[in-house]
Amino acid sequence: MTQLDYTVTWLEMTARPDAPRRETPPGVTLTRALHPPVHFFRYLYDAVGAPYEWTDLHAWSDAEVAAFAQDPAMHLLVARRDGWPLGFVMLDHRAAPVADIAYFGLVPEATGGGLGPWLLLEGVHAAWDAGIEKLTVNTCTLDHPAALPLYRRTGFAPVRSETRRRESSG
Repeated sequence: MTQLDYTVTWLEMTARPDAPRRETPPGVTLTRALHPPVHFFRYLYDAVGAPYEWTDLHAWSDAEVAAFAQDPAMHLLVARRDGWPLGFVMLDHRAAPVADIAYFGLVPEATGGGLGPWLLLEGVHAAWDAGIEKLTVNTCTLDHPAALPLYRRTGFAPVRSETRRRESSG
């Protein structure tokens, strides 16, 4: 194990962005996964997050993951093409009227094709459609290098940052 320093940035959006929804990319569908099985949520989490040191949920029991992912206030939106998941946005409405983008990202095979901005904007509009007053998200320097600039372009404003240290297997 090695020590890994990284910076977390918290951002927020206090009004729906001016950017309208974009046309869904050809062949892509976006569906809400209701009561996702634990194995499915763990698959998405790892498929998207493994390259970026997403490991926090690995310490959670299946019961804890189920309570989190299957909570009615959690909205899991999954993008697919040709039958397989491209990525997902998970909106956390448990602290309504504030919502949080708990997770967002694409699987490695789907990055670089312009799907990220579309998927994020879909998630943002879905959150605002639910009648929120503020939308929050956090990212860190371990995430995809385009994450922070994308959040800012979408209309999020940074509100604070903090440097942290953790153990890494890599």
